[in-house]
Amino acid sequence: MSSPLELSVSEFVASLNQTLEYAYTNISITGELANFRVSKGRWVYFDLKDELASIKCFGTVYQLPGPLEDGMVIKVRGVPRMHPQYGFSFNIQTIQPVGEGALKKAADLLAMKLQKEGLFDLERKRPILFPPSRVGLITSSESAAYADFIKIIGERWRGVDIDLIDVLVQGDLAPAAITGAVTYFNERAEAVDVLVIIRGGGSPEDLWAFNTEQVTRAVAASRIPTLVAIGHEVDISLAELAADLRASTPSNAAELLVPDRQQVSAALLIDKKQLDQSLRRYVEQIKQYILLSHQNLDNRLDEIISGAIRELSSRAQLLEALSPNAALKRGYAIVRQSSKLVRRAADLKIGSSLEITLADAEVEASVNRVQLRKEG
Repeated sequence: MSSPLELSVSEFVASLNQTLEYAYTNISITGELANFRVSKGRWVYFDLKDELASIKCFGTVYQLPGPLEDGMVIKVRGVPRMHPQYGFSFNIQTIQPVGEGALKKAADLLAMKLQKEGLFDLERKRPILFPPSRVGLITSSESAAYADFIKIIGERWRGVDIDLIDVLVQGDLAPAAITGAVTYFNERAEAVDVLVIIRGGGSPEDLWAFNTEQVTRAVAASRIPTLVAIGHEVDISLAELAADLRASTPSNAAELLVPDRQQVSAALLIDKKQLDQSLRRYVEQIKQYILLSHQNLDNRLDEIISGAIRELSSRAQLLEALSPNAALKRGYAIVRQSSKLVRRAADLKIGSSLEITLADAEVEASVNRVQLRKEG
């Protein structure tokens, strides 16, 4: 019989942990949640049990998918460990509720929590650029959802750059992958116009990643506007409620994101016809306005010329009436003495020579006598 292996307590714990790590590199355990508690807002403790056994589990709140309650059936992925002071536990990596009842219960608890925080409020929703020039797409590149989205985008519109991050969209590793993709798009220098997260239909377990607190908060916290479409039309995930815009399906997400170029072309053709008609009507109105203005100008010019002619005629008549010739024709004469007009009898000198201007002749005469008229 061989001698027993002699180890110290710490050596035994270290050796046992090495053995456990080698034997159980990737393990998930399903059981009923019991004695769930959170210590100091960070550390998570609970028992995972079935009818015959129970194990202690340990982790942090960052591994929680959302609020949990005793009695829920969950699947825990992690590693078995022997702690030097606290003994054996199953160290948590991820947690996922199992079964439709547990999934719904967990989703309802998380929805109530996030609703109170206002993560689903309409006031938080931001508009989505329509159509965007650059789209950040988070989904599985091998999924039908991806194929449908790309196909419809291509059929409806052109010139949209799509940056894809290929992620897991189901399973216990999916929440971390999706959250990491959201963080990447938000932190990189070249920003996209909208962040699109899509996944096709499936069972509640398949869609569970999009009901986790981790993914829902990442969507709500994104500085880039978000569009989320998960499952079929009847499926509504918490991530969709937290998004700026929800689509019923991945295909509907593409339809909401870009217009239909055929409809746009038809609408533009109608607009062009209407603009052509409006332009023709406008040109015709301008022509009519110019013709009317031309006629009005002609009429106004005629009025001005007629008025000027009447004014000239009136002035000519006035000048004619005031002309000395008019007075001469009426029998008056102009008398000059030594080339000076004679205005008064006192200016006349006996024997002086006079020049008399009549209407039709010039007469020379001399002054022989001056007879003054008696006034009155």
